[in-house]
Amino acid sequence: MATFVKDLLDRKGRDVVTVGPGVTIGEAAGTLHAHKIGALVVTDGDGVVLGIFTERDLVKAVAGQGAASLQQLVSVAMTRNVIRCHHNSTTDELMEIMTGGRFRHIPVEENGRLAGIISIGDVVKARIGEIELEAEHIKAYIAG
Repeated sequence: MATFVKDLLDRKGRDVVTVGPGVTIGEAAGTLHAHKIGALVVTDGDGVVLGIFTERDLVKAVAGQGAASLQQLVSVAMTRNVIRCHHNSTTDELMEIMTGGRFRHIPVEENGRLAGIISIGDVVKARIGEIELEAEHIKAYIAG
């Protein structure tokens, strides 16, 4: 039984912490810390995804340019070629995409606009729920 992104968003909510491309890396780092999250979606004023700025992007910037990188714009360090998913994507598809691409966050896009974000933790939690449900069905069948 597949779980769809829509189901995940119905459970966890659709709120996404975003920043504009003109925010500094230092400000973005502060936002990551304040919200206890690992990724910020970079959007324009209309909710169009321009990129994603993750903890890995932060480490790469600081390792490459030191503290001076904190004054640069997030648009310089963000990942621009963002893989997106949609409401009808499944957890199995997301696991394959995230594992293959070695990333932990994937924005949800509908009609060209940001509609949510899914983390690898969300996918794992949903998958565990699916497996537990399957186990219950098997137990009921055997007890039957």
